[in-house]
Amino acid sequence: MRPPRYLREIASLFFRLGFTGFGGPAVTIAMMEDETVTRRRWLDRDRFLDLVGLTNLIPGPNAAELAIHLGYIRGGWPGFFLAGAGFILPGVVCSLLLGILYVRLGALPAAAPFLQGIKPAVLAALIVAVGRLGQRAVKGWRLGLLGLVVLAASLAGGDEIALLFGGGILGMAWLLLAKGQRKAGPEATPHADQSGPTKRKGWLLPIGSGLGVLLAGAGANASLWQIGLFFLKIGSILYGTGYVLIAFLEGGLVRDLQWLTYPQLLDAIAAGQLTPGPLTSTATFIGYLLHGFSGAGVATLGMFLPSFALVFLLTRFAPHVRRFGWLSAFLDAINVCSIGLMASAGVKLAFASVRDWHAGLIALIALALAFRWKVNSAWLVLGGAIAGWLLSLVPF
Repeated sequence: MRPPRYLREIASLFFRLGFTGFGGPAVTIAMMEDETVTRRRWLDRDRFLDLVGLTNLIPGPNAAELAIHLGYIRGGWPGFFLAGAGFILPGVVCSLLLGILYVRLGALPAAAPFLQGIKPAVLAALIVAVGRLGQRAVKGWRLGLLGLVVLAASLAGGDEIALLFGGGILGMAWLLLAKGQRKAGPEATPHADQSGPTKRKGWLLPIGSGLGVLLAGAGANASLWQIGLFFLKIGSILYGTGYVLIAFLEGGLVRDLQWLTYPQLLDAIAAGQLTPGPLTSTATFIGYLLHGFSGAGVATLGMFLPSFALVFLLTRFAPHVRRFGWLSAFLDAINVCSIGLMASAGVKLAFASVRDWHAGLIALIALALAFRWKVNSAWLVLGGAIAGWLLSLVPF
């Protein structure tokens, strides 16, 4: 008996998103917004924004957690697991294949021309999504100003977790104060809310070191349970971008446990950049280096299991957030802070990816295709990869 059509749709969509999700969580979230809100209308943009804000509040890979929650909205508990597995699987498989090649060949395959074309293409998808989501998130000049402050602070090197939580709290207080002032006025009417992710984080290094101390004595021959426990703890407390993950891995695997050397760590990070989906699939690569296929399996399970558990709790909490005035104001502020951080990621991606006329041309064409003709983001990624390879053959 074939599964229902909506479950096949969930599985195929998130597998495709996982396979084409290059460029970091901000880009992948932009692709999810295009597919689930604009094209398929599984939910409205306000609710999508709320999910982005809420998943930013919990540890773990935000894009994967958002995929899991979207699958739950569309297909219940079967969709919950299908979306998560479909989104994570491509990156995990690619990381495993790279690990096998790395062990046998001693080097990673060259993929620079393809990535140089993919990055400016996904930049276009991110710009379009930030514009669409920003229109819904900015519900007044106060939220607009808050978003700009977060954008500027992030570009100046501010800690994104501090900006997210600090901006959420300050924004909530400002909105509630303004609401109280309006109520106190002679013509005030009740406010109704109709609303239905970077620099290396040095302050997290002691936490990564702490994880290493807990597993001290493992030595170079790590057992399966030690590998699984290490990545389970990282998946349970990891906030922020992939650069934070690097801090954890460097502090725990290299300095404390000495399971990897610095060159091996750099190669593992490069493998994560070469593969689609969340950078946390690097765990699969490292697990294979440490203990073969079984090591890859327990490392992957340890890294991603907390995301499923946390989103399970979030599904119980999310429907009730808008019932409380202070929580609603907090979420409005968190949403606009999230958009500010996404915009900052876009600016940083632009500087990192558009460095010559090749990348500039790909970015402009992709932006025109995404904005004017609403071309699917998957086609943008594929076209960017091909264009990057072709332009690499041009001798100037």
